[in-house]
Amino acid sequence: MQRSLAKLAVYAVLSVGLLLTGRLVVGEAPAGPPTPPTPATPATPATPAAPAAPAGSAAPAGAHGQANAALLPQGEYLAHAADCVACHSAPGGAAYAGGRGMGLPMGTIWTTNITPDAETGIGSYTLQDFDRALRRGVARDGHHLYPSMPYPSYAKLSDGDVAALYAYFMLSVKPVHQVNHPPQVGWPVSMRWLMAIWNMFFLDTHPYQNARDHDAQWNRGAYLVQGAGHCGACHTPRGWLFEEKALSEHGSGYLAGAPLDNWSAADLTGDGAYGLGRWSEADLVQFLKTGHNASGTAFGSMIDVINYSTQFLSDADNAAIAHYLKSLPPAHRDAPQTWQANPASAAALNQLQFGARGSQLYYQYCGDCHRRDGSGQAPYIPPLAGNPAVLDSDPVSLINITLNGSSPLVVAGNPDFYRMASFRGLLDDQQLADVVTYMRGAWGNVAAGVSPDQVRSLRTTTGAVQVEELNLLRMR
Repeated sequence: MQRSLAKLAVYAVLSVGLLLTGRLVVGEAPAGPPTPPTPATPATPATPAAPAAPAGSAAPAGAHGQANAALLPQGEYLAHAADCVACHSAPGGAAYAGGRGMGLPMGTIWTTNITPDAETGIGSYTLQDFDRALRRGVARDGHHLYPSMPYPSYAKLSDGDVAALYAYFMLSVKPVHQVNHPPQVGWPVSMRWLMAIWNMFFLDTHPYQNARDHDAQWNRGAYLVQGAGHCGACHTPRGWLFEEKALSEHGSGYLAGAPLDNWSAADLTGDGAYGLGRWSEADLVQFLKTGHNASGTAFGSMIDVINYSTQFLSDADNAAIAHYLKSLPPAHRDAPQTWQANPASAAALNQLQFGARGSQLYYQYCGDCHRRDGSGQAPYIPPLAGNPAVLDSDPVSLINITLNGSSPLVVAGNPDFYRMASFRGLLDDQQLADVVTYMRGAWGNVAAGVSPDQVRSLRTTTGAVQVEELNLLRMR
């Protein structure tokens, strides 16, 4: 029923768009909008010089005359900030060669090869071609990209930062000859030209402009979060047509948390229960730099963000991101804004009283690491008492990590020693539902229970984490 309604909504919007344009036909690639004037660019912090490009990665002579080698350090830094390698690299594959499948409501698409290979990558792209793809969502041959490539966020990048990214990809990334996978999406979404109309409604083509009523640190954080970091692509709820409901703090629902490929991307606003309301700016900086703090540990796709992106940002930029996020008001004002610890659950476990659903399973399998009082062992084993991910109104992340385990965090080249194990083979659906329900209702936590059907559904569509051998230098 929901899919049918979604299709009707698509038809309605597209019909209006066709009436408004009066000139689009099937297969026609509309001209890209003019490049806007360069805004004041938030300062990019000084970074160490990029190492020499590996043998064989240089572009053919004359092919990339617009790529400025002086911009390589800035471009590499921005590629980290944008976390390009995480999406555009398949597990075990070459950096930036694409091939990573992304599950979407309308089917599956695979990320593309963005190495400077002339035949299968972006080696033939001019700076203008690169800019048009990055900030307008239109490839060199005129076909439209789907917004799973977060060009609505990258549209906020400055001209100077786009030029720096172009230099990095053309002059420093090793070309890889790897043909792209065609997307597997159903009609009518398979007709890419429809994205031209989608863009009319949902793409803001104006680069970021500094807010005069905020200081330089806030503006730098806003630029990184809204632009290169594209945080909203995961953490902002989407509408019927897969559009982010807001692209900045001026819109309702911005960074309010959203479902994401069998996870729940966290609420990044000031919500006190399952947002960042109880975190300090220092807590956020520690999390962005290491993936851990006293309140939680990165999981799901956020592990890639830590492994390939935020740990490489300067302390000043991570502080700016934290400063900006902590300025956001609660997105769910009707939700609980406080959390109060309750010692009754721990007291019952200490007395071997297992009357609460799932309590004995927790005592047997979880208590040694996460403690009987749910306090964990910070910073590496997170607390469950008061943890925003445990209190989330959507329990899918807690089910997923308990069912499938967690990938390793690798900071400064060192994999973390403690990580969540998979209980997929040890607990059945009822048992896993019981222990997750216990965690969501113990120690002062107040969140809805979980059913075996919810566990069963996730079990059939996911698998235990397969630990990939990580090489954090694979960007080059």
